[in-house]
Amino acid sequence: MLIEEELLLSYGAEIVDLKTSEIIFNEGDTPRLFYQIRKGRIKLSHFNEDGKELILAVLHNGFSVCELLLFIDKKYPVNAVAIEPTTILTLPKEKLLKILDEMPNISRDINTFLSKRLYYKYIMLQNNTSLHPEVRIKGALEYHKSFSNIISKFAFEVPFTRKELAAITGLRTETVVRSIKKLEKENYLKIIERKIYI
Repeated sequence: MLIEEELLLSYGAEIVDLKTSEIIFNEGDTPRLFYQIRKGRIKLSHFNEDGKELILAVLHNGFSVCELLLFIDKKYPVNAVAIEPTTILTLPKEKLLKILDEMPNISRDINTFLSKRLYYKYIMLQNNTSLHPEVRIKGALEYHKSFSNIISKFAFEVPFTRKELAAITGLRTETVVRSIKKLEKENYLKIIERKIYI
């Protein structure tokens, strides 16, 4: 968890339950709240000019949602939508800034977290320019595993479907399905009850 729940609640955070497909914010909205996921999953996505959805991230328990935009004067460049029943903590921007002013160690933790996300985003961007679908898929899987404490092989359950993985990597769903089977044969991942483990 980026910021301890008790600390957020002590500064006035609210607990909000979301249904599947419920919108948290839309592309173009002004950032006013800090969001942290208590349980569930949220996708950050953008629709291109052809109406095709591109998923930029799937966030899960403990992740914050587009927190970096609270520090700059920019609108959201993505939509945030719950992809399963989800509970989040919300805190007004001003109260988050108060926490950071009063507790520099939290500010350092956020800087570290943002730096890691930015680093792995660069890695993912490099992988997504590859013409080889397996390289793109491995990049996306490694990116998401990097935010868990799981190091053992085949212990991390990939938190998205093959269709979501296609939207993340810019590939067709059929290509992802074929590539996943190939990666399983190469012993890079395992499929257990239709779930992918790396």
